[in-house]
Amino acid sequence: MEKQNLTAVTEFILMGITEYPELQAPLFALFFLIYVSSTLGNLGMIILTMVDSRLQTPMYFFLRHLAFTDLGYSTAVGPKMLVNFVVDQNKISYYSCAAQLAFFFLFIGSELFILSAMSYDRYVAICNPLLYTVVMSQRVCWVLVAIPYLYNTFLSLLVTIKIFSLSFFGYNVIHHFFCDSSPLLSLLCSDTHEIEWIIMVFAAFDLFSSLLLVLVSYLLIFISILKMNTAEGRHKAFSTCGSHLSVVIVFYGTLISMYVQPKSTHSFDTNKLSSIFYTLIIPMLNPLIYSLRNKDVKCALQRMWKKLCSIFS
Repeated sequence: MEKQNLTAVTEFILMGITEYPELQAPLFALFFLIYVSSTLGNLGMIILTMVDSRLQTPMYFFLRHLAFTDLGYSTAVGPKMLVNFVVDQNKISYYSCAAQLAFFFLFIGSELFILSAMSYDRYVAICNPLLYTVVMSQRVCWVLVAIPYLYNTFLSLLVTIKIFSLSFFGYNVIHHFFCDSSPLLSLLCSDTHEIEWIIMVFAAFDLFSSLLLVLVSYLLIFISILKMNTAEGRHKAFSTCGSHLSVVIVFYGTLISMYVQPKSTHSFDTNKLSSIFYTLIIPMLNPLIYSLRNKDVKCALQRMWKKLCSIFS
């Protein structure tokens, strides 16, 4: 459809995941369960790491913020996506669309660097255990999460203001289930080269700088593990970073497969599939990975369950 109507856009229409009516009900049920599981899992992880005295360590401090970012971007996207399954035409206002984009960028970008901080934490714990409490002090931990939040707040506001200060006229249909930058840029009537370069440069910097920190940390960790004399020590070291490494592989693998692919292979359908995975599936998987693979978390859950049972019995 040509953008001939010069009426300024005041709202957008989200096309959602599928155009087939017969799939709306089963997909709503599926994604409702996924979103509820993700929300309960991440809220549970946040509460558990706050109230359990044995989880007051840097590792679980970062895990709490990982759960917070997972909860943040899944909530920025999930509820509005679910609405799309039960209404005939899913509309989102101009300013709500801008807010959704800003919060999504804030939390997804922050998660990249929090995963890097968790890698550094595992490096210090395995390679310098005697200095762990000194190096990973409470002040250092707060700096390692505060900087990503501040930096990504600035970046999300920059991108959002740049996009929404340009002209949207006439055609207002977003071929996606949320207000992502790519489908929004395709609706602009103004020159988009500047904002496209800003997004590309910052996305590449965030992705590869954070990934580099992860790779360097794990390279040093593996070297340290190989130097260990006992199999028990090596097993304990691997188990210490196993959950985090699983999360890193899934999260970075999904983002790289989406953003580092030839432009000719890009399509709204492939972007939707990738977006579903990292906005809804990964936030659900992360609490499961940490609760199923981590003895401390499983023990904390058991202690909390016993306390709740004693309260209500």
